[in-house]
Amino acid sequence: MKKQALDEQSLSEQIENMLVERNLRGMKNLQTELAAGYCLRAAKVMRDIKGTVLIGTGFPVVDTFETDGPVGALILYRALEFLGATPVLVCGTPMATAFQYDYRTCVISVGKKECGLVEAKRALAHYKPEAIISIERPGLAENGCYHNMRGEDISARAACFDFFMDEANCPTIAIGDGGNEIGMGNVKAFLAELDIIPAVTECDELIISDVSNWGVYGILAFLSIWSKHDLLNEACPEQILKYISNLGSVDGVTRRNELTEDSLPASEGIALIGRIRALIGYNN
Repeated sequence: MKKQALDEQSLSEQIENMLVERNLRGMKNLQTELAAGYCLRAAKVMRDIKGTVLIGTGFPVVDTFETDGPVGALILYRALEFLGATPVLVCGTPMATAFQYDYRTCVISVGKKECGLVEAKRALAHYKPEAIISIERPGLAENGCYHNMRGEDISARAACFDFFMDEANCPTIAIGDGGNEIGMGNVKAFLAELDIIPAVTECDELIISDVSNWGVYGILAFLSIWSKHDLLNEACPEQILKYISNLGSVDGVTRRNELTEDSLPASEGIALIGRIRALIGYNN
């Protein structure tokens, strides 16, 4: 058992390095601030859950939502459902409206931060989640506002998921790629070096990656190993990009309705999945 644990730790570190190797927004530099093995620890949280997992996602861009976040959220949703859990997407409109017919959703108010605490407490009491994960959700800054990568105040379009993390009685995980997302409060001292207005909301386990969607693949690698089922092979990010594009998503960098993640073509994420699959023994 000890040897297996060591092997898993080494595997986690290799995956973590792959997730930030491009260092698009300084996340590689941030790695030294995190205890190695965070993908493994996050996966262990999800390993045996048969109850509810709340998945918060949806970063507002102009009047819609960006592709980074929802892709990873839907991939994780499908994997958790296959493994016997009950995932629920937590998001504001227009994303909640777009997904409500195909996925379980919990709608939270947009542009009404003052409602956030009440909504979070109500939802937590109702769903009694066994875990909560935030994937590319804007996090509150010290000034009490939400900001995008350009430093623009997007509070009027943002839904408050921060209180779900703060009030939870279960493990909380967050994935981010730039420093202005929920969970980045764990490393706020370092974020002063980045050209952003950083988020201060914390979580139990933070995963960083060049594209937030990709952080999900680090979790699925271990869930695939433990379940003996190739969940990564079923991820299909391009298929999900097409699905959300038809619902009005845009790339968060280019702000165009296109099949890209933070301006990168879908093939980049697909190639990363292939590399991780090969690393864990799925070579086909």
